[in-house]
Amino acid sequence: MRKKGLIEPHGGALTELLAPEAERDALRRDALALPSWELTERQLCDLELLLGGAFSPLTGFIGRADYKQIVRDMRLTSGLLWPIPVTLDVSEELAGKLAPGARLVLRDPEGVPLALLEVSDLWRPDRAAEAREVYGTGDCAHPGVDALVNRSQPVYVGGRVLGIEAPQHYDFVEWRHTPCELRKHFARLGWRRVVAFQTRNPLHRAHVELILRAARTTGANILLHPVVGLTKPGDINHYSRVRCYQKVLRHFPHGAAALSLLPLSMRMAGPREALWHAIMRKNFGCTHFIVGRDHAGPGKNKDGKDFYPPYAAQELVLAHQRELGIEILPFQEMVYVEERAEYLPSDRVEPGEQVLGISGTEFRHRLHEGLEIPAWFSYPEVVEELRRTHRPKIRQGVTVFFTGLSGAGKSTIAKALLARLLEIGERSVTLLDGDVVRKRLSSELGFSRAHRDLNVLRIGFVAAEITKHGGIALCTPIAPYAATRAEVRRMISECGGFFEVYVSTPLEVCEARDRKGLYAKARAGLIKEFTGISDPYEAPPHPELIIDTKDCTPLEAAAAVLNRLETEGFVGG
Repeated sequence: MRKKGLIEPHGGALTELLAPEAERDALRRDALALPSWELTERQLCDLELLLGGAFSPLTGFIGRADYKQIVRDMRLTSGLLWPIPVTLDVSEELAGKLAPGARLVLRDPEGVPLALLEVSDLWRPDRAAEAREVYGTGDCAHPGVDALVNRSQPVYVGGRVLGIEAPQHYDFVEWRHTPCELRKHFARLGWRRVVAFQTRNPLHRAHVELILRAARTTGANILLHPVVGLTKPGDINHYSRVRCYQKVLRHFPHGAAALSLLPLSMRMAGPREALWHAIMRKNFGCTHFIVGRDHAGPGKNKDGKDFYPPYAAQELVLAHQRELGIEILPFQEMVYVEERAEYLPSDRVEPGEQVLGISGTEFRHRLHEGLEIPAWFSYPEVVEELRRTHRPKIRQGVTVFFTGLSGAGKSTIAKALLARLLEIGERSVTLLDGDVVRKRLSSELGFSRAHRDLNVLRIGFVAAEITKHGGIALCTPIAPYAATRAEVRRMISECGGFFEVYVSTPLEVCEARDRKGLYAKARAGLIKEFTGISDPYEAPPHPELIIDTKDCTPLEAAAAVLNRLETEGFVGG
């Protein structure tokens, strides 16, 4: 029978993985001759929490045996409770250079060596099975499943980590703490009972009322511990959120609350993630942890239903509360009762009482349109901050991404649209023509699938920068592969609008227009992997607009795009 060990209780030892200062120069020298891996944003977050001890008792990225046990039973092979696999996924090419006993350098995107991984094992996971067990679904509408199935590398590498240095942050440095630092801070303040609140969103009045109620119930001080690593796609950026948290902190009793930032890459795994969050908060020195409605839930599935029941996270964490070593505070949703002019848990509302509420969708609409947001819902200074950073569409940047076969008319429509937008003159417009980008940014690339993907991602990166700064980017690559287009959409949607136009002109029309003779060469076998002839084109399933240029002129097509941009609020306000 497997032993069920207890996680170290509050104040227990931490597994910190940074090597002693005297050993780090030697590790850096060793790193010069070793294979290396550039960490993704998720992996950087995971490494930082490993190095600081937030993921205690882990000693590195998990190996195969622990992986199998976690996926199946939410436990390490030692029997300790651990619900989320913390894995290092790498490419087939790198995996071919590694073997158990080898050492791998883990670098940040600038090439700085952060740690050495002592490889214990390598394996190719069944990611579909991992999705079903960990997330409870294989639906890629779930952001955690999508990242796992569509955007992770094929090989997992496990092993102990020797830390050289933690990832460097230059933002909000006074609010960033390791578990050890936060425990010492609590001790200096004389805080013996600390209730932690997890969030990835701005705080409004309902959140504050819930936290204060929890503090009064337990006689504890408060740790606001928001996530500033990867969260759900489309979330407000962490800079805006932290400025909101700083403002909200003033609404707690003086000296009763502290703010600290958690560089976690959320998996949005609902009940399992809530359990994971509780373990981390115990490691940071907290004695109590608030678990609310739909904790770490990702929203709706492809059928429009919630991925997890609203209180499933509370039920799972409460079932393991004794073993966790931290007290769980389950709370109902807080609602504003008009007759009482106060917030109450939803189960305390009397029949006939009027409950006021603003959904997330309505709140964003009010921000976009400059409509009133009542003081009972949020603090004026928080609303002011969000209005400053959550701009209406007319002030957002937007990328218009044309995709379709060679000769479909993408560039011609884009040039006509460019002229119309410049006539209007509201903001800067940049045309990223497929042929021009090939010459200027991607001249060294060929036409293999990997190189075509890289070319499209380069276009997406440039378009995202234009969009981020309020401009309009017009992109006209063929972009034949759905997964690559989805990655570009994700990249750009994080900083502004994304408007996909599928130029669906039939192959025979494109071939008849072939002024460059490319189709003829492809038919003769002189051009390999030519889209539409010897390589597939994956049509967009849900573009914002479909245009077939056999039925319209370039000016008519450009007018159709412009009309939709105006209707969506990106132009002409």
